[in-house]
Amino acid sequence: MTDGPRPTAYTNTALLDPETGTRTPGSWLLVEDGVIAARGTGEVPVSVTDRAETVDLGGATLMPGLVDSHVHVTALSADLGAVGDHSPSYVAAFAARSLSDMLGRGFTTVRDVGGADWGLAEAVDDGLVDGPRLVFGGKALSQTGGHGDFRPRGRHGTDQHGCCPGAGLVCDGPVEFRKAAREQLRTGAHHVKVMLSGGVASPTDRIDSTQSSEDELRAVVEEAEAANRYVTGHAYTARAVNRGLRLGVRCIEHGNLIDQSSVELFVEHGAFLVPTLVTYRELSRQGARNGLPAESQAKVDTVLHKGLEALRMAHEGGVRLVFGTDLLGGMQAHQSAEFALRGEVQPAADVVRSATSEAAALLGLEGEIGTLRTGARADLIVVDGDPLSDLTLLAEPERGVRAVLRDGVIRRSRA
Repeated sequence: MTDGPRPTAYTNTALLDPETGTRTPGSWLLVEDGVIAARGTGEVPVSVTDRAETVDLGGATLMPGLVDSHVHVTALSADLGAVGDHSPSYVAAFAARSLSDMLGRGFTTVRDVGGADWGLAEAVDDGLVDGPRLVFGGKALSQTGGHGDFRPRGRHGTDQHGCCPGAGLVCDGPVEFRKAAREQLRTGAHHVKVMLSGGVASPTDRIDSTQSSEDELRAVVEEAEAANRYVTGHAYTARAVNRGLRLGVRCIEHGNLIDQSSVELFVEHGAFLVPTLVTYRELSRQGARNGLPAESQAKVDTVLHKGLEALRMAHEGGVRLVFGTDLLGGMQAHQSAEFALRGEVQPAADVVRSATSEAAALLGLEGEIGTLRTGARADLIVVDGDPLSDLTLLAEPERGVRAVLRDGVIRRSRA
């Protein structure tokens, strides 16, 4: 397929519908003007073949492109504080390569939750960067000494300039939090991220701390709701997660240390949870050689072994689960391994749904991405085999993913 206007009919394929968790062999799908124009089973209608180029997929699976809802494309190192010491142009070049690699793994949309800005998103939209669609939130908001404050204890100044590379903005008090939220939204942010608890990559806080006062959080939620956007919160413990959900935070990142009370609140508020299991595995294995400071390395075990247990609890409790990875620096190469980890707890159909239709619902793109409905964007991947019976086809994209289309155009192909 080329960039020309001629429609393309993909035939002799098995269509995988994430919403229903079904795969239908003997199907066809028509792509026209970058969207899914028609689909069906059996023989392709003459009205389609007369005007479309046909591509026989030889029985391979055709499914929606994947969505990773927790990435940091500018995180060139696991030492997030060091990112701000680099030139913005260097960080942008790293991000461009990172995005290109993600597209090659089958991810046609990603949500950056700290670091990427409107410029990177625009570069993707304009074709200057060959990567997945980039949904960004700008910089995450953090109290002094919180998870977004990456200064070691001996550093006292902060550079809050919006153009400086970095994942976080340090704010104190509801006025500063409100202004910072408005600033992210001013640039077109699709969400605002706040720090609700301590984290691994921040050098001076405790994992089990709660962060941002209730007045600060209410100010951010109020601003996001006013802009018809939402707040997502970094949190590990049940105490931090529950506090955020009660205050109107719509999505929680990580959640490794939740309990049953958290599950009940997720369901009550219709909130989303984005576990990120693979990052803790890789931080434990190779965090130090990817720049993770010693004080952060010591925190990894606190959350590493609880992630699968939390995922199982959330899955069994009916929480809306979305696929995310949170990998930093060179560890981003392991992005697809999240599929295999989740498959230890969830049925394959639910894991696929978390990386397609459920992710689309979180991003406010339901019916537009993550689906094979007519009228949706033709963000598609061709998979050699059935991911519903073998998740390793997605976990090992170099083996399983034959081709990647974004907006109907083939961006990667092994054929």
